[in-house]
Amino acid sequence: MLIALLLQAAVPPAPALPAVPGQPPATFVVEPVGMALAGFDADGDGRTSRSEMEAGIRRSFAGVDATRSGSIGYIAFADWAERWLGDRNALPSPFEVDADGDDRITLAELQAAFARIFARLDIDKDGSLSRKELLTIRAMAGRQIGPRGKR
Repeated sequence: MLIALLLQAAVPPAPALPAVPGQPPATFVVEPVGMALAGFDADGDGRTSRSEMEAGIRRSFAGVDATRSGSIGYIAFADWAERWLGDRNALPSPFEVDADGDDRITLAELQAAFARIFARLDIDKDGSLSRKELLTIRAMAGRQIGPRGKR
């Protein structure tokens, strides 16, 4: 054992590697509507097709259209947004979805709003949304992580 310790002491330490700048910290962001679209993936393949989106919107809309009138008010839309978007104030807002401005949201208006969002998010224009298309990476270059020092 003494010989092993002597041999270890005789070996010079490995040279220090030059400092390589690391990748800047990043934040991964999913829009609230992206969470809903990902949740509409019915077959579990990690992609949401237009037909899965339309079926998901239809199911989710039916869940808040308690009177089966074919339209919901802004409060019911807020209930829908809380469940499917994660927050009552998440976008799209009822004002953005209510195309005719009658203070009611129909299934057709909700599907039209989602069709516009789907088209914007479908980067490769293949008619389906991958998780990669729903995810936004925002680099935080130049931002200090942790407590702020004195200036």
